[in-house]
Amino acid sequence: TSFSTPKKKKRDDGMREHVTGCARSEGYYKIDKKDKLKYLNNSRAFAEEPPADTQGMSIPAQPHASTRAGSERRSEQRRLLSSFTGSCDSDLLKFNQLKFRKKKLKFCKSHIHDWGLFAMEPIAADEMVIEYVGQNIRQVIADMREKRYEDEGIGSSYMFRVDHDTIIDATKCGNFARFINHSCNPNCYAKVITVESQKKIVIYSKQHINVNEEITYDYKFPIEDVKIPCLCGSENCRGTLN
Repeated sequence: TSFSTPKKKKRDDGMREHVTGCARSEGYYKIDKKDKLKYLNNSRAFAEEPPADTQGMSIPAQPHASTRAGSERRSEQRRLLSSFTGSCDSDLLKFNQLKFRKKKLKFCKSHIHDWGLFAMEPIAADEMVIEYVGQNIRQVIADMREKRYEDEGIGSSYMFRVDHDTIIDATKCGNFARFINHSCNPNCYAKVITVESQKKIVIYSKQHINVNEEITYDYKFPIEDVKIPCLCGSENCRGTLN
């Protein structure tokens, strides 16, 4: 027995009419190129057709996809450039460069104190050397941790004050910057910069730094009765860190 398959009708829009009501149950069938182009032209014309009644409406211009993408890229560039304006524009640009290509540094034994940080490449003056990374904590937490570190026998303190109530603790969570030793005649200095509303501590070079030269900066500890001896050995050494 042979059954004649009913001829599938086509709708006015060029799409095939499904006899069973579902395209999945009818298997795979090819669509003619003419029908496909007709459907695509109809859908494109429908998408680009403006509304019939435009009274009281503002019809925005619809730029081409590539034009819109280029406009978005240009607006993003303008936003980035506007965020760099001001007195700290060079700091932000240098910070991005530092993130893109970190300076080659190493830590090893120092003649000043224990471990130290040394340059593995020449560093020009007024360059960002490294960011002081650690945990941002409040003054209350810093006091508690300082007592705990003393009880644990951790002699060196790796806490760096950012502002009145923010301190960066790099004792157990930090990078190579915590190995930088103090010097009364340093070749670097620390500076607080703001990046995306967040304050960061960055070490800058004061002068040209040669390869294998130790990186140092002035800790600027507050003056206290109990003095901490300084071992930097520079000509103008103050004798104490505080």
